[in-house]
Amino acid sequence: MRRLDKGAPLRAAMTAAGLDIPRLAAKTREIDPDQKGLSKSLVGFIVGSGKTAREECSDRAAELVAAALGREVTTLFEPVVFTLGESTSTRKSWTGDGRKPLPAQLMDQRSLAEFLRKSPSWIDKQIQDAAERGELWPGLIYVGRSRRFDPHAVLDAMRRQRTAA
Repeated sequence: MRRLDKGAPLRAAMTAAGLDIPRLAAKTREIDPDQKGLSKSLVGFIVGSGKTAREECSDRAAELVAAALGREVTTLFEPVVFTLGESTSTRKSWTGDGRKPLPAQLMDQRSLAEFLRKSPSWIDKQIQDAAERGELWPGLIYVGRSRRFDPHAVLDAMRRQRTAA
């Protein structure tokens, strides 16, 4: 989720509720069914206005903050929607199994790293770890000698990995 107006509605809701960052963090622990809530530092990143402030946060964090402030999530945050640009393909490509068409646009490693907010070396390490397990990293497609990535497959695998942990 992306905070609206650089977090101004969040800070206004905090002021109206009479909460500061530590109290808001404590309130998220009270509301959270798992009693974990959010840390003071994460709440500070989400509601802050300085250079360390984050424009985006997880859906769970946005829901906890909104619930703690007694507001609807959509009054404080907007969903992040990523759309791929134009196709780099000149023809429709198919995966090796012959069933599933590839996405209209594949990303190179630098573009994928920027999209995931990871480093290219992190991607290299993930590919290397998968190879050591005898697997192909999800979303990795070799085009000649170069590597291309299906961002949808990479995100799906990352979500599955997160929920499995």
